[in-house]
Amino acid sequence: MSSEGAGRTALVTGASAGIGAAFAEVLAARGYGLVLTARREARLQALAADLARTHGVPVEVMVADLADPAAPSALVDEIARRGLHVDLLVNNAGYGVPGRFDRPTWAEHEAFLRVMVGAVCELSYRLVPRMAARRWGRVINVASLAGHLPAPAGHTLYAASKAFVIRFSEALHAESAAAGVFTTAVCPGFTLSEFHDVTGTRDKVSRMPGFLWMDARTVAEQGYAAVMRGEPVYINGGVNRTIAWLARAFPQGLVRRVVHVTGGRYRRMD
Repeated sequence: MSSEGAGRTALVTGASAGIGAAFAEVLAARGYGLVLTARREARLQALAADLARTHGVPVEVMVADLADPAAPSALVDEIARRGLHVDLLVNNAGYGVPGRFDRPTWAEHEAFLRVMVGAVCELSYRLVPRMAARRWGRVINVASLAGHLPAPAGHTLYAASKAFVIRFSEALHAESAAAGVFTTAVCPGFTLSEFHDVTGTRDKVSRMPGFLWMDARTVAEQGYAAVMRGEPVYINGGVNRTIAWLARAFPQGLVRRVVHVTGGRYRRMD
């Protein structure tokens, strides 16, 4: 076990599976104590037990639904009540709302925005000043390659929320880096996780070429390395970086047409 994170605590949201669980594993391997939060307690407890046994680090479980407006502040208060302070924050919790914008209820969209935007901002707001006071902190915001591309039809708020997270991360890093707090928007593309099972698009995305996919552990390893280097935005993988470069280099009308056609292959419109 690395001692890099010894004496420090990391909070990981959406830690029960996928990229969140991978970040928890990466951080535990480096000696960080962990606070894991998500909605599914059984999964969190199983992961916590495994990480504590394998890496010998303290792991706390705090069940929370970040769609609840009161959840971020309650989570921060509970962490303080347990005598902990957060040195590294991973804002990973997220999901997609498939289909056309007018099909889900507004309550569904509102809950989505609370998780994808509101909780990211509020947890950062409540924790970054405390990191700055200690002159050391790291914030990893899990964004997406989608935030760098024109948005196709379907999953209407997803790319918009990720674009927001990217710009928010840039600004937060610019404001706080001098105080020793680095922020990075980590931008993976297609990642092997249960995300597409939840959104009901597994059959569609399974048709995408294998070279477009990355595993969650690699995404987490690269994201951690990027925030430690102080990179405000990091796009995972050479293929994804090439896609983002092409999206900037080519005429935007052409890029939109290409994204519209390809997006229809993996996004639900029902």
